[in-house]
Amino acid sequence: MYNLDLVEISPNANPPVCKIIDYGKYQYEKKKKEKEARKKQHTVSVKELRFRPNTDDHDLEFKTRHAREFLEGGDKVKASVQFRGRDMLYTEKGELLLLRLAKSLEDVAKIESKPNMEGRRMIMILTPTK
Repeated sequence: MYNLDLVEISPNANPPVCKIIDYGKYQYEKKKKEKEARKKQHTVSVKELRFRPNTDDHDLEFKTRHAREFLEGGDKVKASVQFRGRDMLYTEKGELLLLRLAKSLEDVAKIESKPNMEGRRMIMILTPTK
């Protein structure tokens, strides 16, 4: 007569919660809520910047501007210095480069992981402070 169903709303509650409602309408409302929640969700992606140990000041400033845009957009930034051949002798140069980058971005970012070596790369991750 009314086409109503017994629907278990919260199975994990003690005791479980059930309602007598129209199941089709319930499913429709549930999907609508999930879709709305996905719309408001922001996925954080990781943007990568690559440097070499002898990166010039102008190039560093240019990439710093890009990093600032990424961080203000809510993304994480993974800055890495690639060492090749004899560059491995100058790992402290790469670390100083990454720390200069972090210092210039300290108003919009904080260091999630300090510069550390992974093979022939030195990697540092910055997260937005918002």
